[in-house]
Amino acid sequence: MRLQEFWSRLSAQFGSMRAESVARDHVFATLGGRTAVEAIEAGLPVRRVWLAICEEYEVPRKER
Repeated sequence: MRLQEFWSRLSAQFGSMRAESVARDHVFATLGGRTAVEAIEAGLPVRRVWLAICEEYEVPRKER
């Protein structure tokens, strides 16, 4: 998954304003106590970050 696709899916799932908050403000234990943005900047695969968000927010499997 590319970064552009990540942001596109995040916006589609949560709306553009909430997507920014989910990515920049929410700390995920499964990402080592980082936000999604921090995890991506630390080098975690974008797909792994996306799936962590999906798990935390219970995004339906068909939309992952």
